[in-house]
Amino acid sequence: MKESAYKSYEKLPLFLNSETVAKVLDVSPSSEYELIHKPGFPVLRIGNRIVVPKAQFIQWVKEYTGGGT
Repeated sequence: MKESAYKSYEKLPLFLNSETVAKVLDVSPSSEYELIHKPGFPVLRIGNRIVVPKAQFIQWVKEYTGGGT
């Protein structure tokens, strides 16, 4: 398994794109795509773009995985 480039939440950008979410969670792009389209996953749609606010992503990780980075 590859090691994530992100060692702590502080190093994450304010808004995460799909590629960053996949890297942080260490999942494939297709798995990440499915995840961001699930109800309850914190996304913000800006035109055609989908971004994930850092604070809401951290909260989601804590709620749904029991902790995280």
